[in-house]
Amino acid sequence: MKHFIWIYIRQQKRHILTCLLFCFIYTVVFLLYQQPLNGTVYPFLLCMAAGLGIMGADMTAACRRYAALLHTLRAVGLEWDRESGRLSAPEGESHGGEDPRAADGEGCAWELLQEILYSRTESDSRGGDWETRIYREMTRELLLERRRRQDSMRIRYQDTIDYYTTWVHQIKTPIAAMGLVLQQEDTEKSRRLSEELQRIEQYVEMVLTYLRLGSRDTDYVFARVDLDLLLRGCIRKYAGQFIRRHLALDYQDVDCQVLTDEKWLAFVVEQVLSNALKYTREGSVRIYMESPCTLCVRDTGIGISPEDLPRIFEKGYTGYNGRSDKKATGLGLYLCRQICDRLRHTITVSSAPGEGTTVRIGLGREVLEVE
Repeated sequence: MKHFIWIYIRQQKRHILTCLLFCFIYTVVFLLYQQPLNGTVYPFLLCMAAGLGIMGADMTAACRRYAALLHTLRAVGLEWDRESGRLSAPEGESHGGEDPRAADGEGCAWELLQEILYSRTESDSRGGDWETRIYREMTRELLLERRRRQDSMRIRYQDTIDYYTTWVHQIKTPIAAMGLVLQQEDTEKSRRLSEELQRIEQYVEMVLTYLRLGSRDTDYVFARVDLDLLLRGCIRKYAGQFIRRHLALDYQDVDCQVLTDEKWLAFVVEQVLSNALKYTREGSVRIYMESPCTLCVRDTGIGISPEDLPRIFEKGYTGYNGRSDKKATGLGLYLCRQICDRLRHTITVSSAPGEGTTVRIGLGREVLEVE
């Protein structure tokens, strides 16, 4: 405590000297006018007592503020660098660690404060108390650390994207080779294996899509897309499953062009068709357009329970159907919602258990004006 009192007195020496100067002037004036000694001493002592009381209260508040500040410094693992005159993290330690100098007691803490108070840096010429300097340096250091962590995370994220992108392209080669081998046979077993192989390819694309959604550099290419051509390509991809499952397809030409990204919209449509095939054991799948510019995919499958319907677009949520199927990932509709949001489309689902499910994809976009 005596260290802090000494440092506080040195910090407040200007104010103390000013008060002593006023007291001296007061005493000299009283003596020049030959006032009684009691009339001079008593007011002087009262002023001194009031001044000491005010200074004591201020010193107590300053001590509490410094204790809280010192606790904050230790919590974030910062220390004062005497050479640079700045706060920095101890070498080999991360923020949030305990200050190793705290084990030496309060001596190092007061030494830290004394360094901050009396180090001759540019901030001294600009003024400002020790609290302001510490908080300014601490904020600067934490912002630099935050920036370093963001850069590190950005690099790691890009490395992850590059790795999985390479992996996806490499894994497609054996998938394509296996598909060619299975095409040489036309048996129930080969058709079933082809379907499972197609599901593997779909999951591979889902991995890459999931990773790319968080990137700012996602390759969106907006253009006028013939919706009929896009839908026929998606239907052709699942034609074998329609045949093997004996499901009817009711497809009406939409005769529509939409402003969208063809690749990403195709992913959404394929995911919706995949879900329709997965949960439709008998009946049909219907694809049609509703006004205004809304693509609808309706199936006659098992439907979705009312308690699951509000949460089907949440990441990882599989619902009752997914838990009974044991194969659902809970990512398909989540990715569809995220992609539609980025394409400025909408996607909604209406369903009833035992009656089927209807997915509506709103393809209309706001008219953009050039500023």
